[in-house]
Amino acid sequence: MAQGRKGKLNYRCPRCLMREIDMDMLYDEDRDEYYCLRCSFTGDENEVKRLNQQFREKYRDRLTRITDF
Repeated sequence: MAQGRKGKLNYRCPRCLMREIDMDMLYDEDRDEYYCLRCSFTGDENEVKRLNQQFREKYRDRLTRITDF
């Protein structure tokens, strides 16, 4: 999904991302948390960053050619 240059950075929903669905999260200023419209995941910025980091670790060697097994 493309993201505009204005406003706060959009985060991907970690729960949807684990299921290979690319869904942006929306930000609720009143509660100071992010939420997903698709799976109803809610969390603050630190939790979203932590879960997205776990997803990155899953695919960290994706571009590395492995020749020794």
